Amino acid sequence: MPAKLFLLSVLLLLLSCNDFSSSKSTKAENSGKVKSENSLQDTDDLNFAELLQGVSAENILYDSTDYFNWGSSIVKGEDGKYHLFYAQMPREHGFTSWLNDGVISRAVSDYSAGPYVHQEVVLRGRGYGHWDETTAHNPWIQKYDGKYYLYYISTNHGGRKLTEDELYQSRYKWIDNEFRALVRENQRIGVAVAESPAGPWQRFDRPLVEPGGPIATITCNPAVTRRPNGGYIMLVRGDMPDTTELVRHQAVALSPAPTGPWTIQPKAAVSYMNAEDPALWYDAKRERYYGIYHGFGYMGLITSLDGLNWKKARHYKIMDLAYKNAAGETVEVARMERPFLYLEDGKPTVLTVSIKLESGESYSMFIPLRVPN
Repeated sequence: MPAKLFLLSVLLLLLSCNDFSSSKSTKAENSGKVKSENSLQDTDDLNFAELLQGVSAENILYDSTDYFNWGSSIVKGEDGKYHLFYAQMPREHGFTSWLNDGVISRAVSDYSAGPYVHQEVVLRGRGYGHWDETTAHNPWIQKYDGKYYLYYISTNHGGRKLTEDELYQSRYKWIDNEFRALVRENQRIGVAVAESPAGPWQRFDRPLVEPGGPIATITCNPAVTRRPNGGYIMLVRGDMPDTTELVRHQAVALSPAPTGPWTIQPKAAVSYMNAEDPALWYDAKRERYYGIYHGFGYMGLITSLDGLNWKKARHYKIMDLAYKNAAGETVEVARMERPFLYLEDGKPTVLTVSIKLESGESYSMFIPLRVPN
């Protein structure tokens, strides 16, 4: 064989070996990536329904005189006590007055599941000229880096001063009423910041999040948690765009700080069903996010690896419109909403929900949880 032809053959053989080696390396890398993603998928083994324990009288906060109690959330203070922030609507104006007359109150307990004792009204509407003119409702409390962040929703009358009759309509009518629609469509999310659960609370001149992307009309019912790699994530409710029907959508918003700026992401977290009020947390052991929401008849569990792409969890159904009391008896209810999960040392301890009975009475409830594996 001529020398030049021999050298060319050797060169082609070496290149062929390199290509084969590179191909094997690429296949190995892809195999490892798939294995890693599959292993993360396999971490979705949380069966939340099995964590629920019976509810006793000390796990219920009820006001029989002045207010209807509603959704709540818990934070542990520097004093070692548990501080509950919960929504209330004055009985004199009725349960549906939450858009106009709601307040957020604080209660304290030595135990995360209660019993809680009312301390004070923390937030209420700030009056004409403010974005949060008329109400303070649906609290979500978190502590980050020594400060307490109380997320809430509020609304206003759009710069109008309503007559007594118009105000009455906004309190008691359905959303097809002009004045009920006015206060509903001005709903936005805000945050108040303090260095102690007892305040004082700093509020801001502008709301945190405006409707956009997969949600329209309103922003309300925030659920916020810290992301494991930095920054913060919020699940936020709005209306489905481009429809005249009332269909609730859940969007994802991201921010570098608890107070914003918050940016709504283009993909909805929950868009395939009419649901609201997601409770949000990051499960460090399973390396994934979970969210509990109510679907108007049950509580469901969704999950996400990145916080942006959500799906039903493997153990999706958590509970129907009923709970077990301490005696093991089933207590049926008319409405169960506003889930919030309190975690201690990273593990779920209490699920708070709001309850409404067929009689019209309502209360805040704190379901003790078995410590998950």
